[in-house]
Amino acid sequence: MRRTKMPIQSKKDLKYYLEQDRIALKRPSGFVMIKDNIWKFEILLRKSEYYCNCMPGILKKIGSLYKRRLYRLGAKCGGFSVPINCFGPGLSIAHCGSIVVNDTATIGKNCRIHEGVTIGATGKNGQAAIIGDNCFLATGAKVIGDVHLGNDIAVGANAVVTKSFLEDGITVGGVPAKKISNHTSRDFLAEGLFNGE
Repeated sequence: MRRTKMPIQSKKDLKYYLEQDRIALKRPSGFVMIKDNIWKFEILLRKSEYYCNCMPGILKKIGSLYKRRLYRLGAKCGGFSVPINCFGPGLSIAHCGSIVVNDTATIGKNCRIHEGVTIGATGKNGQAAIIGDNCFLATGAKVIGDVHLGNDIAVGANAVVTKSFLEDGITVGGVPAKKISNHTSRDFLAEGLFNGE
């Protein structure tokens, strides 16, 4: 599996990412509720990506301002440490609570992530995981080191993943994690994400 990022590169990408995130979070279109800190956090995340990736000079500084607001709001949500340009479209943060993601992680589209999850780096190269599309990371899951997870994988609650699982459409769990079933992650993701597939 190759390590590739899917950053926002245009206004069209920004709109697409925001729409996919809205569907993943099952939020109504058109407005953001005042107390919906998770949706506000994801909007700031995508705007930070857009300004940092796409804007020249002084406009790029707006991205830095968004990033500062992003981290303040992340702290308010209970400790989100989610860097820009790690998640593909369709990100769904399930609940407020600590989430730590290393900035070298690459996570595909349609990821649902719960509180207590860590995607961290270890070893000499300091690389974090490459996680495929349509993943589900349950409460307390830890994915540590330069490991690779295939598409449609569910990682069970409190699992500790320290080796790669390249088979698609499975569930892994335990400490250390091992394959526990052939159940796919799609039961945990918003149905609207798969329209047209």
